[in-house]
Amino acid sequence: MAPPAPELISPRSQRVLAARRLAKRNFRGKERLFLAEGPQAVREAAACGDTLVELFATVEAAERYADIIGEARTAGARVHLADEQVIADISTTVTPQGLVGVCRFVDTPFEEILAARPKLVAVLAHVRDPGNAGTVLRCADAAGAEAVVLTDASVDLYNPKAVRASVGSLFHLPVAVGVPVERAVAGLKDAGVRVLAADGAGDHDLDAELDEGTMGGPTAWVFGNEAWGLPGETRALADAVVRVPIHGKAESLNLATAAAVCLYASARAQRASGGCRSVTGS
Repeated sequence: MAPPAPELISPRSQRVLAARRLAKRNFRGKERLFLAEGPQAVREAAACGDTLVELFATVEAAERYADIIGEARTAGARVHLADEQVIADISTTVTPQGLVGVCRFVDTPFEEILAARPKLVAVLAHVRDPGNAGTVLRCADAAGAEAVVLTDASVDLYNPKAVRASVGSLFHLPVAVGVPVERAVAGLKDAGVRVLAADGAGDHDLDAELDEGTMGGPTAWVFGNEAWGLPGETRALADAVVRVPIHGKAESLNLATAAAVCLYASARAQRASGGCRSVTGS
């Protein structure tokens, strides 16, 4: 006799309704919960302490990603089987991948970041596009940065697009949120970190900074708005305003590309100068 079909959670279940509400920022803030969609994000959430609270999975996804289901259960998450329509109702993507996790907020107090004496930090000031925010977070993670700071003028860290764009990096490194840019810069300077503002009109050239050997110490990069960059008052807070040189005919670089160039430049300079990190993990 064939085993009975697994019982699916009802689309009218209070758990389903509660998860669906997390697409809205006010509910995320009230519950301090957010959604992580897809196998990569769910796997990283399951590996991040007690972050993963619940997991909704289609029967097909549960079979395909049986290892992730096991990791979620080991992490203490409640696992619910659901039909594709339930997953589509909870998901914020056009083509859901069959796994949607409900996670606890993972941001870190800014004071804890400073106390850890970070050597490489990305500060997102006035960054409004969630996809850009998530991508910069991913770049920071890849470059070996030790923290990311989102100012109070930037997008919500837990916006579903930002979470997806981070591709799991959200769960890898400390991220502070809602920090006024003045406080972020002052705190980092007090912690011995040189603060560089990335701006296409900067007085300092990134190549020159590297050639002059000024980038080997603890560094924080401040990245601005996608459309209008950093306001003058924010640039004035930095120790230097640095431009990425354009050697070809391109008009400019987008935010995420510029952030990747700057962060990797710092990471390489720091390794070359006796190094505080290896981005290969050694």
